[in-house]
Amino acid sequence: MKIQPLGDRIMVEVLEAKERTKSGIVLPDTAKEKPQEAKVIAVGKGKVSDEGKVIPPEVKAGDTVLFGKYSGTEIAVDEKEYLILKEEDILAIISSK
Repeated sequence: MKIQPLGDRIMVEVLEAKERTKSGIVLPDTAKEKPQEAKVIAVGKGKVSDEGKVIPPEVKAGDTVLFGKYSGTEIAVDEKEYLILKEEDILAIISSK
């Protein structure tokens, strides 16, 4: 099944929470924070301005992004978990540079 988000919505796959701290301490499942990093899977066409022009989103499929802790709507497609976010819920694009 293929899903295409509408408007300024973005479909992401949430990345797993880290199981160790930087110092090497292993965290149990109950101590892990909800992950806030995700890989963009699909992007809508963009937000429509008051003048009727479509403003394309700043993110694209394949980007790794940082999003607000309690943002989005969880969905399951083909037994995989995804999150649908509005573009304004995305805080930053993470780059490896």
